[in-house]
Amino acid sequence: MFNALVVRKEGDEKPSASVEEISEDQLPEGNVTVAVEYSTVNYKDGLCIGPGGGLVRNYPHVPGIDFAGTVESSDDDRYTPGDKVVLTGWRVGEVHWGGYSQKARVKADWLVPLPDGLDTRQAMAVGTAGFTAMLAVMALEDHGIKDGPVLVTGAAGGVGSVATAILAKLGHEVAGVTGRPETADYLKDLGATQIVAREEINETTKRPLEAETWGGCVDAVGGDMLARVLGQMKYGASVSAVGLAGGAGLPATVIPFLLRGVNLLGIDSVMQPYENRVRAWERIAKGLPMDKLEAMIQPATLGDLPGLGRDILNGQVKGRVVVDVNA
Repeated sequence: MFNALVVRKEGDEKPSASVEEISEDQLPEGNVTVAVEYSTVNYKDGLCIGPGGGLVRNYPHVPGIDFAGTVESSDDDRYTPGDKVVLTGWRVGEVHWGGYSQKARVKADWLVPLPDGLDTRQAMAVGTAGFTAMLAVMALEDHGIKDGPVLVTGAAGGVGSVATAILAKLGHEVAGVTGRPETADYLKDLGATQIVAREEINETTKRPLEAETWGGCVDAVGGDMLARVLGQMKYGASVSAVGLAGGAGLPATVIPFLLRGVNLLGIDSVMQPYENRVRAWERIAKGLPMDKLEAMIQPATLGDLPGLGRDILNGQVKGRVVVDVNA
């Protein structure tokens, strides 16, 4: 028997989450069993844990959209007991049971070997949010980052925090957008050289083009924020769009794309090809400043998760919440 955070729903009642003891024969199908050590709290986890149950269709359910740990058993030649592995994406924690459990069973194809230079705790300090941030930065690099500050929206959140640290480590001037003035020192510690109040972006005019300001952007918000940013990009600059917290709509025109050659790059971390996942995790292991990573971490246990799920939906979580599932 082992512990897991189980979300249950009976009839028309709202879902409820609590820590329970479950057995290995209750785990879903898969050819690799992992002794989970750490997971994280992401926006999707908040939706799964919360009373709305937005992403969960089948109950009971174990949330947690990522995890890192040690292979316990494997029917796949690529993994043997004792191997350290990390998993992000593949709808784990949404459809398939996820990381808020001391054991997980998944398909071998979903895993990536943990690269040298990262331990399991650090890997989950990065987590899906940091993995997504690295994919976003890699996409900007592939299209060429222009001179001038690189904007990061939602900079105090999970994706934004890691993107800020990565871009600063690479030598870029980083402008972090936040709606919480109290996070300014935190963002400066991560390497941001400029703090931009959210209102400064949202309260600009609704003209399709404004002054050319940003040499690139990682947008973790979407919606109106993304529409405003598109009109402020330098000629030929790119925006890596990774978030929907501001909504799925895009109240923009084609003018930034036609007259400024702006590139809008959609980043999906869920079903990335294996080679791209390995490349991103190796870049993280070699290039992410670990001292900055430690500054992002908020430790948590399985028992903390119901409250943290609500907090992240309300925008009250700063940095990266790392869940020690064995604490």
